[in-house]
Amino acid sequence: MGNAGLFLTMLWLCLHLPRLPAEVFSRTGTVREPFVVAAGKGTRELVVVPSVGARSAGIRPGMALSAAHALARGLSVFQRDEVSEAAALARLAAWAGRFTPVVSLAPPREVVLEVAGSLRLFRGMENLVGKVEEGIRDLGYTAQVALAPTPLGAALLARARPGARVTGMERLTPELFAVPLDALDFPPDTLEALRGLGVGCLGDCLKLPRPGLDRRFGGELPRYLDRALGRHPDPRNPFVLPPRFEGRLPLLTEVSAAEPLLFAVRRLLLELEGYLEARGGGAGELRLTLSHREGRRTRIEVGLLSPSRDTGRLLGLLRERLCRTRIPEPVSAVGLSVETVLPLAPANRELWKEPARQVSEAWPELLERLRARLGDAAVQGLRPAAEHRPERAFVLMEPERGDEPILPSLRFGRRPLWLLPRPAPLERKELTLLTGPERIEAGWWDGEDVRRDYFVAEDSRGARLWIFRERGGKRGWYLHGIFG
Repeated sequence: MGNAGLFLTMLWLCLHLPRLPAEVFSRTGTVREPFVVAAGKGTRELVVVPSVGARSAGIRPGMALSAAHALARGLSVFQRDEVSEAAALARLAAWAGRFTPVVSLAPPREVVLEVAGSLRLFRGMENLVGKVEEGIRDLGYTAQVALAPTPLGAALLARARPGARVTGMERLTPELFAVPLDALDFPPDTLEALRGLGVGCLGDCLKLPRPGLDRRFGGELPRYLDRALGRHPDPRNPFVLPPRFEGRLPLLTEVSAAEPLLFAVRRLLLELEGYLEARGGGAGELRLTLSHREGRRTRIEVGLLSPSRDTGRLLGLLRERLCRTRIPEPVSAVGLSVETVLPLAPANRELWKEPARQVSEAWPELLERLRARLGDAAVQGLRPAAEHRPERAFVLMEPERGDEPILPSLRFGRRPLWLLPRPAPLERKELTLLTGPERIEAGWWDGEDVRRDYFVAEDSRGARLWIFRERGGKRGWYLHGIFG
């Protein structure tokens, strides 16, 4: 009873991914139906997971690959990639950290989350489970979800009775009674021996005499049942978030267009969003890697003016950059990485449903979109300089956020924002002087001194111009700027 008390305040949610071997290939949307994932060699090559189209043709797990080919014409076959499955499961565990800090891997196809402490944050069990299930679908996975007071109990229910919600220990044993033998984590010979004893489900195992189970199967089977029922501790190694995010999705059909690539990029960004939320931070930069044949790669880097983990914002930036990037050859895989996670201050919640966005929020996003579309060098900030000469009265700089104070500058007369790169000679006879002069004499200390009288003038079409007359030399008239 003492051990069972360890679990009374715990609630475990299991994500069981029955189609993971196939979905590591199909998540990018570039695989054509029907297809299967197979393992083995020669005549012993068997189907591990059939696609939806292959299953509708009658193909089942464990079927010989030759028989599968006979059932479905044009069947595509992919060899099982257990390394990619393990990487996908780890990224899913990192994503799940947005719901709870207690996440554990249960290879080869499960992740378990302890969610008792998260129920109030997500306004109840059903709301939490709904958000998890919606997020899993957006990532491109098919998950069977169940809740139980023990991690193994949640896993068994997720495999055999997806959707089960067992919140109390008193209901756990009767709910697990009907779990079939195939859901248990035992070798085929152990399961076959149990069937020989007339055992068909977990409840039948519990009816067998405990001493007989110990003699026949050792202590492993009884301990397994005790862990599932909360009678024995079941410690789980916590999943530790990696210091950097790195995701990669293979494209089974090589593509060159931006839209198919963005489909895969969005799925990686959703994984990144969960990872960053679990870390409590945001990305300051993104690195997108497009893999080609023979190991060639195209790298695209996007910098952010303020840290973010918003998938919509990041996808918009990558879309702009991808659309203006020349992709030299078809792409076979897409990778996304973030080296550094920056602190991200939570935004204040607004009283009204659709508040006007603050300048400090909208300004960085506008600059990022402009830079993604036009290039970093095309978008610069201007800062006033303590200089009377107009061509030197500003300096280029990194764009500011829009809420930072600028340095105080000298007081000038009326000046246009649009200055010509070089003053252009003009004839004053068609102009009407409106205001002026503003006399500027400066620069004698650096050898580029000017002596000018500036005027605001209007031409015959009504355009407002900023002109000056030299006070030395030829005393000619020049156009220096145009008012909007």
